[in-house]
Amino acid sequence: MKVHYLQHVAFEGLSSIEPFLKERNHELSSTHLYRGESLPNVDEFDWLIVMGGPMGIYDYDEYTWLKSEKEFIKSAIDSGKIVLGICLGAQLIADVLGAKVTKNAHREIGWFDISKTAAAENTILADAIPDSSEVFHWHGDTFGIPEGATSLVKSAACDNQGFILNDRVVGFQFHLETTLESASSLIENCRDELDGSTYVQTEEEMLSTPAKFSSINQIMFAVLEKLEGQ
Repeated sequence: MKVHYLQHVAFEGLSSIEPFLKERNHELSSTHLYRGESLPNVDEFDWLIVMGGPMGIYDYDEYTWLKSEKEFIKSAIDSGKIVLGICLGAQLIADVLGAKVTKNAHREIGWFDISKTAAAENTILADAIPDSSEVFHWHGDTFGIPEGATSLVKSAACDNQGFILNDRVVGFQFHLETTLESASSLIENCRDELDGSTYVQTEEEMLSTPAKFSSINQIMFAVLEKLEGQ
């Protein structure tokens, strides 16, 4: 399978997703938008992954590639590709599917529980997502659930944490791909967002238990396996 991914900043790459895909002999390609790289033709890949980033989805003046990126994501969805979006990537997918992306009531950064919705049991991810789990978050915005999509998970700080459409288009607000190394890089580059508010943990709280990253990576792998079968 040919997998293409979109990266928005140097410090938010595929993390644990990359070795998973390579071990399964998928052909991997990328567009690093912050470098000004060109987007491919949608016929050149089977699966699109849209990563996170600190920018907002409407920051067109500063990030001029956002509009063309949205058109590209929409084309991939309309072409029947498997599409996975993480954090900013999920917000971009929600936007092109007609849902609103707004400021969340709380900034959510660190380890917080998510709960699977009852509706998620009717999707291909029913067995991949635990009923409840502690996962890694780093976001200030949130998305609405696109028309026709199924809400997957929620948290105390954010009602809409994930959705799936037609069992092949998935958006997660949280980060299952994160490793200890990539979390450390996020902290290094976005430390100014650690404001001590209700759902924002300290650096120590986020990094003190490395085993947590292995746990969320296993959930990520289970999700990827389900999408592989589509």
